[in-house]
Amino acid sequence: MLLVVDVGNTQTHFGTFEGEELLEHWRFATVRESTADQLGAALRNLLELRGLSFGDLSASIVSSTVPHLEPEWTAMAARYLGHEMLVVGPGLKTGMAIRYDNPREIGADRLVNAVALRARFGGPAVCVDFGTATTFDVLSAAGEYVGGSLMTGMEISLDALTERGARLPKVELAPPKSVIAKNTIDAIRSGVIFGYAGAVDAILRRIYDELGARVAVVATGGLGHLVVPFTEEIDEVDDLLTLTGLRLIHEMNAA
Repeated sequence: MLLVVDVGNTQTHFGTFEGEELLEHWRFATVRESTADQLGAALRNLLELRGLSFGDLSASIVSSTVPHLEPEWTAMAARYLGHEMLVVGPGLKTGMAIRYDNPREIGADRLVNAVALRARFGGPAVCVDFGTATTFDVLSAAGEYVGGSLMTGMEISLDALTERGARLPKVELAPPKSVIAKNTIDAIRSGVIFGYAGAVDAILRRIYDELGARVAVVATGGLGHLVVPFTEEIDEVDDLLTLTGLRLIHEMNAA
């Protein structure tokens, strides 16, 4: 059984595969101070809830946007799983050409999403990942990774708004009732959600212009379900896209 781990700045999403089948997956808040032992304890507890154990995991792979946690996950695998965990980064096969000024600058999560996107569509296609940042990753018609765009995530923008606005309350993100809100909380939700939906659509249309055609668009990430219903350009949501990409990269690099 394969363990795949996607460590984001806000959430860690991981799951287990048997062949191509995703058996189970979980999300928990990313704690930057976590040690290998703490990660091992959390993983063990979640596995036990499904009748599984460390011994069921024969291989593993991790992508991380939090540099400090990458060695903690690999140390956890060495200590508790008894094998070397693959790390997404320079040197791993991705199965696609990368047309980027400096490929080492590409976030591991963005690369993983592009691999999964290419496996599904070949190209051209776009992935929009709604996480701590909102990222756009683009494949050409030839299935090459040609770059993308990056904007501040919704939660960061919301935090900045309420921190800088002394009279503004902290608001939990939720679908807005209408554009014209009748109270401050709904007004903030309206501005953030509709504002991001409009920004996402605008960026996607500019991407189409540069590619020369409208292409398939898939959304992923923990916050996608809040925005996608209010967009016009996103075709579908796939919350498991990153985990699928990790499985594909592991298959390409397994000894």
